[in-house]
Amino acid sequence: MTDGAVSVVARVLVAADKFKGSLTAVQVAERVTAGLRRVVPDLRVETLPVADGGDGTVAAAVAAGFERREVTVTGPLGEPVTAAYALRGTTAVVEMAEASGLQLLPAGVFAPLTATTYGSGELLRAAVDAGATTLVFGVGGSATTDGGAGMLAALGAVFLDAEGAPVGPGGGALANLASADLSGIDPRFAGVDFVLASDVDNPLTGPKGCAAVYGPQKGASPEDVETLDAALAHYAQVLEKAIGPRAAELAASPGAGGAGGIGYGALLLGASFRPGIELMLEVLGFAPALERATLVITGEGSLDEQTLHGKAPAGVAAAARAAGKEVVAVCGRLALPPEALGAAGIRRAYPLSALEPDPSKSIPHAGPLLEEVASHIARDFLL
Repeated sequence: MTDGAVSVVARVLVAADKFKGSLTAVQVAERVTAGLRRVVPDLRVETLPVADGGDGTVAAAVAAGFERREVTVTGPLGEPVTAAYALRGTTAVVEMAEASGLQLLPAGVFAPLTATTYGSGELLRAAVDAGATTLVFGVGGSATTDGGAGMLAALGAVFLDAEGAPVGPGGGALANLASADLSGIDPRFAGVDFVLASDVDNPLTGPKGCAAVYGPQKGASPEDVETLDAALAHYAQVLEKAIGPRAAELAASPGAGGAGGIGYGALLLGASFRPGIELMLEVLGFAPALERATLVITGEGSLDEQTLHGKAPAGVAAAARAAGKEVVAVCGRLALPPEALGAAGIRRAYPLSALEPDPSKSIPHAGPLLEEVASHIARDFLL
């Protein structure tokens, strides 16, 4: 008898996130499928690449049947970049990392004080221009810590310093903010169903705020973190004068600190906050695919403590467990003990590091290694 022994006619659902730095979610699904079919050639496999709102979200939506649309917007350093969003009917999936993400910065270059989310606002406006009345706004992977001020400015908000001049780009410049006026924001956003999809529930400021927790990942020194946190707190105070106590309430709300505080800007626009993977599974049509499956394979580059806090594999496993489906996971490296995997609803994990422990070798050869790992899953669970 094999390890898992899925009975009846097996149908496998591959619903994995990207392996960051080596394979996209689409490539993960392709390699897993190839490895499974090495062992069971006529196996029925359905693939549904997933994402939790961070980078890769638009690609996952396109793989699920959305149309990819490209526009030129302002990048995090102020230069033009090509950014994509996904559209199906009147629903658009917009990924802030496409316009304001870390991956848009040159290697080794960070701009923690000056990187702007202006292009994310332009991307949202492009989706509305295309007829979207529902916006799923995935945030994560940002180069920015500007509280969404750049995004709001792109949509018509006005932020001025004491001299009456527009404040500069980035979170650092918000220390000079003297007045804010949100009355010029594109009125169409009042009629849009706007949903903020994030895998973090941090507030805007404080020890758990976006500058303190995520600023160092974006090149912020301890001094920069202090500067940014103070500037964001000042920004919220100025907004409170402009729109009342709602500004302070939203700054303390879960998700306000998502992606350098762009979550705060989205909440000011009227967005509702949803855990990213939960929302994305709905948008991607996960429930009907799950119903058809007898075994679910999920995964991401590193299965670790972060995975358990709102990342894609945990969301997939939770939904599958609720439906009574068995789940196994693939990953580059595994940093969770079996009991933590079991508590998350994952029967067993298959890391590439079990085949090649040296990351300098496993990362460039992740595809072939993943096929080999998938063939092991097929032998353990499908024969």
